Amino acid sequence: MAGVEAVDAIEPGWRERAVAKSLTAARSRAEQRAQRYLDAAFELIDEKGTTEFTIQEVIDRSKQSLRGFYEYFTGKDELVLALFEETVREAGADIQLAVDAETVPLAQLRAFTIRLHEWCDPAETPRKRGAHNRRAISEFSMHLTTDHSKRIRAALAPVSHLLIELIDAAADAGAIQVADTRRAAALLQQSVMYSWFGNRLVENPRLRLTAEETWEFCLHGLGG
Repeated sequence: MAGVEAVDAIEPGWRERAVAKSLTAARSRAEQRAQRYLDAAFELIDEKGTTEFTIQEVIDRSKQSLRGFYEYFTGKDELVLALFEETVREAGADIQLAVDAETVPLAQLRAFTIRLHEWCDPAETPRKRGAHNRRAISEFSMHLTTDHSKRIRAALAPVSHLLIELIDAAADAGAIQVADTRRAAALLQQSVMYSWFGNRLVENPRLRLTAEETWEFCLHGLGG
């Protein structure tokens, strides 16, 4: 009968709740196991000051298995990508705090620029920002952009969107004069994020570009 078939097709509520709880528990366990690999890799980077570690070292440090590692990561690049994403997430939260501490649009844009520079420039004291030594991850990210540009863009998207909003706000307030705010945001972000590469080529530390100098240059470029 059609009515009976319709009733039989209804999924019992207890079953849906049980499955949902099971999936939630499985997801939580998987996240915890994956996090142990990340924590181990961060510890190795903090100790070595470089990403020159092996997967076996990560496995030994995490006290987990090689098979388990490959359930979550395809290899070392995938693992370092995850470390990069975690670092960018932490940086994004810190940058947002710096921005929120200001109320004037131009001051917020300056706070964003200065704080982003502090996060991106490996010439800065490694522990000045962040829970871990970010210098090695910053340097390895250049390698990652070759084969994993989509993942890098996705990780940086929240930071990029925040910058666009800040430039829009500063432009609306008349603090800067730009014809294309998205283009201006891209130029500012790239100037700040990769200034560390140029600083690495300057032998005398006193001649390296500072966060404040980078901001002043960008401000003039924005017509401020």
